[in-house]
Amino acid sequence: MQIKGQAVLFSEMTPGPDFVDRFHNWYDTHHIPVRMACPGFVSAQRYKRQDTEGYLAVYEMDDVGVLSRDAYKVIKSQPSEETAWMLANVTGFTRYLAGETSVKSQEAPDSTLDAAVLYAVSFNVPAEAAAEFDSWYETEHIPLLMECPDWLMVRRMRVADGVPETYTHMALHYLADSKALQSPARDKARKTAWRDKLAKNDWFKASYTVFDRVGQRHLGRR
Repeated sequence: MQIKGQAVLFSEMTPGPDFVDRFHNWYDTHHIPVRMACPGFVSAQRYKRQDTEGYLAVYEMDDVGVLSRDAYKVIKSQPSEETAWMLANVTGFTRYLAGETSVKSQEAPDSTLDAAVLYAVSFNVPAEAAAEFDSWYETEHIPLLMECPDWLMVRRMRVADGVPETYTHMALHYLADSKALQSPARDKARKTAWRDKLAKNDWFKASYTVFDRVGQRHLGRR
């Protein structure tokens, strides 16, 4: 069964300490299932941030246009009472819609999508620098990272829309273990002349977040 799409919805929320259990019950039994019944949604996986109490859901979709279609507009415009309450009370809200531009994987992408750790990196790259940035990431950075056996897959995305920050590029790195972030391969990838050149630009300051997978993958109705 297909579990990976060509686009993702990347959505974070942080519940208050007094309604954590209620939040998880809502997310697993209502919020995600409603979306999994919507045409164009392929699957969804939840994660927890390693550095805070925030939680992430990555929704796999057929394409970025899914959220513009009537079926999803009904879901978005007619939230349940519990959904309305949750969205009014959670903090740390992020929401990014992005389309996949490339994927590099040690094995078949579907088999690595459920890796234990997700490392998300987001940049706001100016248009005039995008070609060189993409070339560096694709031809040097990813191959060096994937010299580490635990660096299972890298999916590159172009961000179509999102809040609260303005990003243009997102990379989702799927790791067997977070120790890959301290590997010799990553050290090597971060110490090249090409990277040093790009890092001199203010826009190169990225968002780096590490997540641990939580629970089982939710599947859409195909």
